[in-house]
Amino acid sequence: MSRILDLIPNPTPLREKCLVYDLKARLDWGEPALTIIDVRDRHQFQISHILGAVPMPLNQLVERAIASLELNRDIYIYGETDEESALAAAKLRAAGYINVSQIRGGLPAWKAVGYPIEAIPFSSNFYP
Repeated sequence: MSRILDLIPNPTPLREKCLVYDLKARLDWGEPALTIIDVRDRHQFQISHILGAVPMPLNQLVERAIASLELNRDIYIYGETDEESALAAAKLRAAGYINVSQIRGGLPAWKAVGYPIEAIPFSSNFYP
């Protein structure tokens, strides 16, 4: 029986900082039970973001996270810079979130290795 359990993949433990490869491996694992947060401004998010990421601008981050995410949720976070990601992660940890990992290099690193992104089409009729 233990040989069968050895064949079942386990996600790597969440670290304070991660590489894009760590997040991709977790997504490829199958049932990731995680949330990817993009703290950049709404316009940047619409241009492109990591596939599956949710927008939570830095100035609204804690309020929106508390309203929608459990404190023990695994959270991967990125911003415009690694410094912005670190600030966002610190805000979430201060609010009581215990499983927060900064994606080093953010979206540019994700794009550099060819991982999937998505964009929201802009329509001047829809956005003021």
